[in-house]
Amino acid sequence: MEKTLKNKVVVITGGAAGIGYEIADQYLQKDSKVTILLDIDEKQGTEAAKTLCTKYGANKAVFIKCDVTKDSETVSAKIFDTYKTVDVLVNNAGIHKEKLGKKTIETNVWALIDWSLKFWEHMRTDKNGKGGTIINIASIYGYRVDQYIPIYQASKFAVMGFTKSLGHAYNYRRSGVRVVAICPGYTETNLIAEPKTWDDACSADYHAFMKKQLWQKVDSVGKAAVEVFENASSGTAWVIEGAKPIFEV
Repeated sequence: MEKTLKNKVVVITGGAAGIGYEIADQYLQKDSKVTILLDIDEKQGTEAAKTLCTKYGANKAVFIKCDVTKDSETVSAKIFDTYKTVDVLVNNAGIHKEKLGKKTIETNVWALIDWSLKFWEHMRTDKNGKGGTIINIASIYGYRVDQYIPIYQASKFAVMGFTKSLGHAYNYRRSGVRVVAICPGYTETNLIAEPKTWDDACSADYHAFMKKQLWQKVDSVGKAAVEVFENASSGTAWVIEGAKPIFEV
């Protein structure tokens, strides 16, 4: 597989802000053909695409309003019809809401699986596709355990299992589609601006715990996403924590 971002058509869910937007920015720095930003926030998404086009050139970023839990069929069909070939899907959309367990699983797990399988079918070389890469944004909580956020942890463990199974060498050999995961540590985004625990009684302990963690800014995750794309084998998962060098888990 050609592991260069040059001239690649990239789709990013949750691309209007935070990690998704930063990945779009970093991929355009590497001369991707276009980044297609999918997000439920129309105002923020429109502004994000406009900013990236101002920075990198007309039509280098496109925004499509999208609820990843409901719109995969219509939006993916629109993308495939418009661009014919998509090279990269970044499943970045996710939520961190312990009090909304069903919605957390629906967004973080089922939507990610749904989008992955649609794009895997589109990309697979054994069905006339051109191959490609699917990058799933997991978390350090996809392999590491603490006691405060069990529902979020369950969702990210599921992402890791799905990634390593779909991305298994067997599936890669027959499809030409690489599937990898990135596991960010605590990152300064709106996702955890007001974190809630599953049990209010442990909220103070969780906030104290968070203050002791290794924090990083979104640019660290964006750079890691470039490094992972350029180097990772299918079925692998990579940690970026505290802006330190990435490592495999």
